[in-house]
Amino acid sequence: MKLHTTDRLTRIISVKISSLYTLFPWYASGLWSLRILGLNCRRAMIIRHFKMKEFKKYRYSSITVMIIVSFVFLFTKCINRGTWETTVVKNFKGQKFAGSATCASCHKNIYDSHRKTAHYLTSGKASESNIKGSFEPGKNTFNYEMGTAVTMEKRNDSFYQVEYHSGKERDAYPMDIVLGSGMRGQSYLYWMRNQLFQLPVSYFGGTNQWSNSPGFPNTVLFNRTITTRCLECHSTNAKVISPPEINPEQFDASQMIYGVDCEKCHGPAAEHVEFQTQNPTATIAKYIINPSRLSRQQNMDLCTSCHGGRLFKKRPPFEFMAGDTLLNFFDTSHITLNPNSIDVHGNQSGLLRASKCFRMSETLTCNTCHNTHENERGKTALFSQRCMSCHNEEHKSFCKFADKVGAEIKSNCIDCHMPLSASGIISVALPGDTALTAAMIRSHFITIYPDRANKVLSLMKKKH
Repeated sequence: MKLHTTDRLTRIISVKISSLYTLFPWYASGLWSLRILGLNCRRAMIIRHFKMKEFKKYRYSSITVMIIVSFVFLFTKCINRGTWETTVVKNFKGQKFAGSATCASCHKNIYDSHRKTAHYLTSGKASESNIKGSFEPGKNTFNYEMGTAVTMEKRNDSFYQVEYHSGKERDAYPMDIVLGSGMRGQSYLYWMRNQLFQLPVSYFGGTNQWSNSPGFPNTVLFNRTITTRCLECHSTNAKVISPPEINPEQFDASQMIYGVDCEKCHGPAAEHVEFQTQNPTATIAKYIINPSRLSRQQNMDLCTSCHGGRLFKKRPPFEFMAGDTLLNFFDTSHITLNPNSIDVHGNQSGLLRASKCFRMSETLTCNTCHNTHENERGKTALFSQRCMSCHNEEHKSFCKFADKVGAEIKSNCIDCHMPLSASGIISVALPGDTALTAAMIRSHFITIYPDRANKVLSLMKKKH
């Protein structure tokens, strides 16, 4: 006997639920309850929801049923568990991350200030609030040769880079991840089958424009892979799920912690949070790394792991932690020690180590001048005060131009001795330009720059 369409749908659903009952017996009670409530009834609400014309072809019914069954499965899972499971993120040792927001319960001021730093903002899920470039028509296109262009577009709730050739759309890829705080610039990544790829157009902060992504040819490419070495410096954690011989690497998106946050330098904090919660009066912190208690070499190694040039891994990714010895995890033998050959962006640690200030000191580290919990960018006078904690009249090492310039000299040591310099690594093609434009980044090779110093002193004298 030929079945009525609704009978056919009811039978299909019954079969699907029976299969789920066999495969997932712990969800059986919820599924069976839903079946009793209407799935076996020809006049059930779920049947009435669809008009008869939607069941003209059996294959359409099957697709619809699978969607319904999937929803029932997920809905029942939620009912039986009471709530959705919270993803637990662990490092390679199995130590659990607490999430930096957890730190705010005891360290609110530090947490609030750190969220404004370039470290914290160095990566994140793409959103309207953290993509710096414009999507306004006329400002959202980067043109290539031969009638090719990439336009940044918002489609529904997502953002895309769309390739056009002679006005016709050729490809479109989502901007899933933002890489970079936006102060110097941003690049954008997209997911495909657990792999990450860089998009061809980036944002250049120096001119507030879209640009060709650094290192890209003057053509549209969507296949530049992102490796763990990129993520080690632009995120707190990422888990590789592919075998070592697979290239490009594949990642578990649920195990990624964006930004360089508290647990990048203090280590996974779940155990620490649990202990402090259970022992609120404890005055000695446990199960947490305190970088201020590390040796000078350990502190330098921590910063050098991301600010030390192109390092080659000896060990699997994300195994290096604060307090470890860098040379046990990375090969640095190829890194030049000549400050004239070091890019101002790629190796701030190398430039600092080459400086007389560092070589003459037994205690100077990156943290001597940088408070990583605060966004201090552009505060020239503040950094100058830190210079003068050593370079002062008491130590007979104060600036020799003080008498000629006056008090103004105390507000700006930086522009003379750590001038902004062009980066060869962050150099991009801007719209309509044939020559590359370099990002200007402050040099960490602390020395005397006569030409630069004369310009700065001349400006100071005019103010004086």
